[in-house]
Amino acid sequence: MPTTLQGIETLGECTKKKMKNQKVAIVTGAGQGIGLEIARKLLDTGSNVIVNDLEKSLTEQAVANLSRLGKGAVMGCSGDSASEIVIQELIDLAMKNFGRIDQVVCNAGITLFGSFLDYSREDFTEVTRVNQAGTFFLTQAASQRMKDQPEGGAILFTSSVTAHQSHENLAAYAMSKAAIEMLAKNLVLELAPFGIRINTIAPGATLTERTTSDPDYASTWSKLTPIGRPASPEDIAEAAAFLLSDAARHITGQTLIVDGGWTSISPSPYA
Repeated sequence: MPTTLQGIETLGECTKKKMKNQKVAIVTGAGQGIGLEIARKLLDTGSNVIVNDLEKSLTEQAVANLSRLGKGAVMGCSGDSASEIVIQELIDLAMKNFGRIDQVVCNAGITLFGSFLDYSREDFTEVTRVNQAGTFFLTQAASQRMKDQPEGGAILFTSSVTAHQSHENLAAYAMSKAAIEMLAKNLVLELAPFGIRINTIAPGATLTERTTSDPDYASTWSKLTPIGRPASPEDIAEAAAFLLSDAARHITGQTLIVDGGWTSISPSPYA
């Protein structure tokens, strides 16, 4: 079952009235790394934010840290973002406390490495369940609310450079990311009439808690990246915030690659 957390004491009528004109964002996979920085950036730009992470401790920590910024309301819901129950909880939190959903970031995802020739059916099913089905059904649930709003809304998927260039031992993951990029393009047909924009960011090598557990990661990708360094989570968050903002009001169905130029030359870390 999902666990709901509040970064403010209560959202009483007075608070709701005060925040009436602020945008409301849902960000999954926001306990750390790229998702957390996107949530932070959206708070900085004036949104109230509902954060989600699979791990309760990370969700709690994110809510506490973001709340200290004093920028807007922060709430959290821990649990599997591909679960129908958690998706509904996220939607209900937004609607009950703010009455609207303006921005959704489908950032949660998993990477299960493995050689194609012996990749297990269990790993394949889990990667596609979280990365594809989780993205699809959260977008569906949010769009059902956004379509009734005069302002529509903005949705963002997190893809990967592996959707554009081959990377060893990531066949299933790359396929799942390419799939959500095509989903964003396809949904333009159905969502644009309601004023709902939908785009994708595709990060390259990024310094997060997961990647920096490899002591050679930063030095390896600094050599492989034309700009001379891997991305920081802030680099990705800046691009995400732009695509979700009114400044990108005429952009939909697009994928923005944020990789310091890696896909232009694509040297392999295994070479």
